Amino acid sequence: MIPSKKVEELILRHKNLEGDLSSGNIDKKLFAIKSKEYSDLNEIINQARKYLNFEESKNDLEKLIEDTNNDKEIKEMAKMELDQLIKNNEINEKKIKLFLLPKDDADSKNAIIEIRAGTGGLEASLFASDLFKMYEKVSHKKKWDLEIISISKSEAGGLKEVIANIKGKNIYSLLKYESGVHRVQRVPDTETQGRVHTSAATVAVLPEAEEVDVKIEEKDLRIDVFRSSGPGGQSVNTTDSAVRITHIPTGIVVSQQDEKSQIRNKEKGLKILRSRIYELERQKLDEARSKDRRSKIGTGDRSERIRTYNFPQGRVTDHRINLTLHKLEEFMQGEIFEEMIESLTIQAQEEELNKLN
Repeated sequence: MIPSKKVEELILRHKNLEGDLSSGNIDKKLFAIKSKEYSDLNEIINQARKYLNFEESKNDLEKLIEDTNNDKEIKEMAKMELDQLIKNNEINEKKIKLFLLPKDDADSKNAIIEIRAGTGGLEASLFASDLFKMYEKVSHKKKWDLEIISISKSEAGGLKEVIANIKGKNIYSLLKYESGVHRVQRVPDTETQGRVHTSAATVAVLPEAEEVDVKIEEKDLRIDVFRSSGPGGQSVNTTDSAVRITHIPTGIVVSQQDEKSQIRNKEKGLKILRSRIYELERQKLDEARSKDRRSKIGTGDRSERIRTYNFPQGRVTDHRINLTLHKLEEFMQGEIFEEMIESLTIQAQEEELNKLN
């Protein structure tokens, strides 16, 4: 049960924001902040009011049921209405609890996604390429902006590594559960005996950090420049345009050589570095808040096997929530990606709610 005081505070805050926004005496920056908060509260305000009035409505219906002067038909209608009222109150309570859960400040940020071929040789690099194409298709369908920051190709159209920036509304909140080991089971084109091979790719999703989130001191950086090289090590540039940035305090190293300009490579490298440092700081903060990091979902552990893509059986299975979708082809086309994300989000919210109970 949610304390009435908390619900009353939500309703009062909504009323105060309404007054502030309609007053006209507010600067643009504050107006934008309060508008966002007001919009968020709008999604829950009706449930909050109904939840606060639940006991009164319940008592009124119970009196109708218990009143000996009322006929059978009125009592039956009151019983049906009471049953529905109780069900609706349970739904409202859950929605309000979800709203009151601590917000992840990073949820509203854009995301940096890093995909790397894992065990499995050439087949792993082909699967890494397939995963990236899937995220590209999802981005296109959702009208997100996807920009490749860095890409390293292998033979036969595979990818050793790709790093991309995905921009849109609340991107990190939608993609953060993708971090981990993605395993594929299929018969490679080069397999003559028809045997199923298993290989893997790792995905890391980081919130895109802005300069205000992470301050990087120039003295904490070691920057090395070198000539870009393509597949097989051949030189693709006659100048030292490639950049390797080492963040001395954390030991994080980022190399960037996709651009012909050293300045542009440095900019891209710093963007990746900033996001990796930001994520490292977030992990430290999470561990300090709670020693219990054994939640099945959202740990962001890149070594955790989270999903299996079984092509012979046409299924994709998420091991954290034991969800199997027998629509692998549609999933790889980005068609039912939302179904998986919604299931993961709901399960993660359930885990958080259980901690409150």
